[in-house]
Amino acid sequence: MGAPDTPSFWGQTRGLTWPFWVANIMETIERLAYYGVRVVIPIYIAQADEIGGLHFSQSEKGFIFLWWALVQSSLPVFTGGFADRYGYKRQIVVAIILKVLGYLMMATQRTFWPFFAGCLLLAAGTAVFKPPIQGTFVKTLTHETSGVGWGFFYMVINVGAFLGPPLAHFLYGYSWPMVFYGCAVLVTLNLLWLFTYQEMDSGVDRSTGVWQVVVDTAREILNPRLLAFILIISVFWAVLEQLWDMLPNFIVDWTDSSSLARHLPEFMLSRNLSRGPQIAQEWVINLNPFMIIFLVAPLSWYANRVMRRLTSIFFGFIFVSLGIYLVGSSMSIFMCLAGIVCFTAGEMMCSPKMREYLAVIAPEGKKALYMGYASIPYAFGWGYGSFLGGKLYEQAGEKANLALRYMSEVLKVHDLPDRSQAFARLTEMLGQTPAQVTQLLWDKYDPSWVWTPFAIAGIFAAMAMYAFIHFARRWHDVNA
Repeated sequence: MGAPDTPSFWGQTRGLTWPFWVANIMETIERLAYYGVRVVIPIYIAQADEIGGLHFSQSEKGFIFLWWALVQSSLPVFTGGFADRYGYKRQIVVAIILKVLGYLMMATQRTFWPFFAGCLLLAAGTAVFKPPIQGTFVKTLTHETSGVGWGFFYMVINVGAFLGPPLAHFLYGYSWPMVFYGCAVLVTLNLLWLFTYQEMDSGVDRSTGVWQVVVDTAREILNPRLLAFILIISVFWAVLEQLWDMLPNFIVDWTDSSSLARHLPEFMLSRNLSRGPQIAQEWVINLNPFMIIFLVAPLSWYANRVMRRLTSIFFGFIFVSLGIYLVGSSMSIFMCLAGIVCFTAGEMMCSPKMREYLAVIAPEGKKALYMGYASIPYAFGWGYGSFLGGKLYEQAGEKANLALRYMSEVLKVHDLPDRSQAFARLTEMLGQTPAQVTQLLWDKYDPSWVWTPFAIAGIFAAMAMYAFIHFARRWHDVNA
């Protein structure tokens, strides 16, 4: 159980210093731009009937996310050490330049490899940005403010994640390239905030060379406890990232939100009206950051009082697994929203605690390095999960491909149309409404099962975390 003398929520909040808040503002701006792209890019890349989209396959989308994840989440393992060694402010400037170049390439390139290169530039910029910002948090937080501080950190991430989708929806009203141009402009605002940023002393020996930083990074990660924690968390991230990678396409293809859409303003509705008014997928998913903004900081404080960090992570895994199953279990928007609520509750219980646990066990002078290590499970989980998710969704979940399959297997059509025209052609051939054909394909092929492997993986991660907690009782920091 948590310590009985834990300071109150407001007592902890008053202990947070100005450098902590500056870092939070910069993180909010960066996340606003990032999620402005992140929440809509699965549609831009791979939605078969998206006007102005790239119309790549779901497998190609998964390939892009695989390498995006590996670059964005593996580089911090080394950029964290460089931030400790060469200074946080300098590394933030490099990150901003890389991110702007990435957004500009994504706005202007429509063939696969140039667009892919733009994604990797954005990923590299994000990788360079995160360790110095998170290192700043670690250096400004104390034992008393750690719980609520990491809760606020996760809250501001989700302020950006919440505002990003409506920003993207607004810019998309002009054109798809405007989404990327707008995010590039936003990122440059952090150059102004750098004038108020106070450089942090990492405490590391700055006489060490580049090669020594690489050697120290590789040697530290061989710690068995750290390695086991990373492997377990990587399975969790494979599950969690499907909210952003697979769910947008699933909502556009299958979820029926017409019963709610008629009560909502025009700016929240999808521009694809083939099935009648539907809520834009970015607004559906926005329930996740909306909940986190208002609940994660007090929940982090409360969790500190009633349970250990690793126990909170364990229960978070259970809720996330249940939520990821529910979001796609039917075509009902209400079941999808219930899944997002369950998913988000689990995410709030475990995601801030994973970073907090790494911060607690990090040796002095290696804080940003350990924050870099936090990206390793994200790299493998997001990358491998989305790569498999892309292939799985292409074969068994995408409505366009299932329409082609129906034409081939049931209607015995040999001259199949292009994937981008498949659903419209099937609707025309059957003489039914788009809503009726959508229901027909759902009943015939049951695409809901694409979520089952991820739900099972989440339960497996929870079981592994339960075993980890058992062994962790031997370590002095399990209650820290």
